[in-house]
Amino acid sequence: MNTPSSPSPHAALQYLAGVDGGGSGTRLRLHAAPDGRALGYATAGPSGLSQGVEQAWRHIGLALESAFADAGLAPVPRQAIALGLGLAGVEVPRQREAFLAADPGFARCVLFNDAQTTLRGAFGGGPGIVVTAGTGSIGLAQGHDGVQHRTGGWGFPVGDEGSGAWLGLRAMHAAQAALDGRGAVGPLAQAVWRMVGGEAGTLLQWCQAAGQHQYARLAPCVFEAALEGDGLAQALLDDAAAELERHVHALTARMTGAAELPIVLVGSIGERLQARWPDPLRRRCVRPQGDSADGALSLLREALQREPGDSR
Repeated sequence: MNTPSSPSPHAALQYLAGVDGGGSGTRLRLHAAPDGRALGYATAGPSGLSQGVEQAWRHIGLALESAFADAGLAPVPRQAIALGLGLAGVEVPRQREAFLAADPGFARCVLFNDAQTTLRGAFGGGPGIVVTAGTGSIGLAQGHDGVQHRTGGWGFPVGDEGSGAWLGLRAMHAAQAALDGRGAVGPLAQAVWRMVGGEAGTLLQWCQAAGQHQYARLAPCVFEAALEGDGLAQALLDDAAAELERHVHALTARMTGAAELPIVLVGSIGERLQARWPDPLRRRCVRPQGDSADGALSLLREALQREPGDSR
């Protein structure tokens, strides 16, 4: 979804920033506005909107400061910077409106769902299928006719199947079951106990305070336990891979001539699960042309060119 703010009349546009913001972190690419030269890159904490608008803007600001430092440049007024943002959670109207209302004064702020920016970055505006599995999960495809179709992205805990948070929640289930004798005390349960604590009160306290980001931090326990031969961890990873595979099948069914579209599987979880996909799907997987921050920059430039009132 593209929601541009009004262009600022106060300063000439000097810099463009592409932002990829999710539940685990923020990635930002800084380019020069006149010629598009890449200048700097930085990361910061989460800026998915479900974790709060104030936090999102704070981490975007920190990433921007770090990107200027990476480029060896002094910071400039916000009115000289245009942002293209691909953020998780923008499709919730209340969150999107609150985020835009809190814009601290950038020249432009063009907002997209992070799946849109990932798709643009991966295929440069061409047809293809992207399945993203990091803290959350979502699928997005563009057919030969240019029409886009989405699957998933319903959010934690009711959706985001196959994601890091989804795996972490199930890892916690295993740790709880093992503690009270309903499940085996294997490598998976022990890995969770090492991270969170091995007593009932400790687990209860952690779960009461934990959200999507905290559960996603348990996902590495599943991968580690699987390497140690834990059967439950292996089954969870197979289930997660199957959930991501379902995105591809659902998206393919919606589009004419989509059976051979290239697939990009991205995200900290998705990239590790690709090896568990069946051969026919893995043969369709390709390397992305760029990432979500690249896609955000591309969509920002497109928006600026489309609207005559931009400040360049």
